[in-house]
Amino acid sequence: MGKNLFNKVWDLHKVKTLSSGQDQLFISLHLIHEVTSPQAFGMLRTLGLKVACPEKTFATVDHIIPTDTTLRPFKDSLAEEMIVAIKQNCQENGIKYFSPESGDQGIVHVIGPEKGLSQPGMTIACGDSHTSTHGAFGAIAFGIGTSQVRDILATQTLALSRLKVRRINVNGSLKGGVYAKDLILHIIKILGVKGGIGFAYEYGGSAIEQMRMEERMTLCNMSIEGGARVGYVNPDQKTFAYLEGKPYAPKNWQKALEHWKSIASDENAEYDDIINIQAESINPTVTWGINPGQAIGINELIPAPEEVSEDDKGTLQEALEYMKLKAKQPIKGLKINVAFIGSCTNGRLSDFEEVAKYIKGFKVASGVRALIVPGSMEVKKEVEAKGLHKIFTEAGFEWREAGCSMCLAMNPDKLKGDEVCASSSNRNFKGRQGSPTGRTILMSPVMVAAAAIKGEIADAREVFSIE
Repeated sequence: MGKNLFNKVWDLHKVKTLSSGQDQLFISLHLIHEVTSPQAFGMLRTLGLKVACPEKTFATVDHIIPTDTTLRPFKDSLAEEMIVAIKQNCQENGIKYFSPESGDQGIVHVIGPEKGLSQPGMTIACGDSHTSTHGAFGAIAFGIGTSQVRDILATQTLALSRLKVRRINVNGSLKGGVYAKDLILHIIKILGVKGGIGFAYEYGGSAIEQMRMEERMTLCNMSIEGGARVGYVNPDQKTFAYLEGKPYAPKNWQKALEHWKSIASDENAEYDDIINIQAESINPTVTWGINPGQAIGINELIPAPEEVSEDDKGTLQEALEYMKLKAKQPIKGLKINVAFIGSCTNGRLSDFEEVAKYIKGFKVASGVRALIVPGSMEVKKEVEAKGLHKIFTEAGFEWREAGCSMCLAMNPDKLKGDEVCASSSNRNFKGRQGSPTGRTILMSPVMVAAAAIKGEIADAREVFSIE
């Protein structure tokens, strides 16, 4: 049997096997942000250690930065302390910092790809769970904790246990109005939020081959929501075309291409598990509960206790109570208060282009607060250069500055009370968007746009006449 990409890359970066049974892996690229890095730098100072490979670490600010204004100092004193700290830590250690002042700031999982930092065959780590995003480039990318951020800063290595690999084949073509976000929500729905524990997910098949790089990023981004530590797509011509000409693309391009092609999974690669999905079977998918696995097709009914396993009954009942919903109730038609398009899952240029294509001439429903937030300053420039922001504002959306925004409650963009938010982000946990009683419903950006216009959860195919 041949080898899959995961094991090829793992073996290329393995320094040695430790007495614990774990492997010590060399980390090709280390991305840091303002939330999980200050403590790590503090630990290094306490230990009297220096950053081992500062040229392999890159920093930005995203979680805490306000998106309504970039004026300093920030109103939130803790946010101000964090942005001051990361600048100081980067200056002291010779680390490249994509600051707001540089014009290159953005969500860490958006700027990595757009700068050409994320490349095939790399091991990539960041103190953020959605680091799996970078797997779209044929990399092994994973989130880590603060103590592991310290370990990489100090040694450029990590101690990790090798994962099993599950191949997820998605063949056929996604129907009109169905996107990568719908696909990953469908996968998590069928495999469960714990189904990927101990696995890396390799996505393949004709539907994945047809996807643009930014769609593949969305897919890999939410692998973590399915319990997988890693999600990746084998590199191909689309990968190479995306990276060519990027600021940090390899100078010796032909040599890089040879290596990148060599690390793709062999045709006869061995896998620990294989799942097959037909793309045409997937409809626009939205969450209804309190984890990403509690999802249904837009025209389906919320499940009843007798329709789920014994293990899931308790969570189902908890979700129904928290979301103020009933079993066998349609999700379609549920009134919303807030609509959010953005995040490291769906805050890229192609996401905004797709939304702009459909909302021209429509207006956000009365009483709905709608935000569109670019994933980076570069994305913001690109959107504005195309004039798409005017379409958004004319429709009644707020066009914001770059940042994580309403994906999580670490900045001023938060839900109030028990507001219902149609969101293109990645998590719908209790309190995720800033209110302990706020309710989040995950969906694709075009579905969020449809909900904003209707004032309720709606089928974008019907709202925008998508065939």
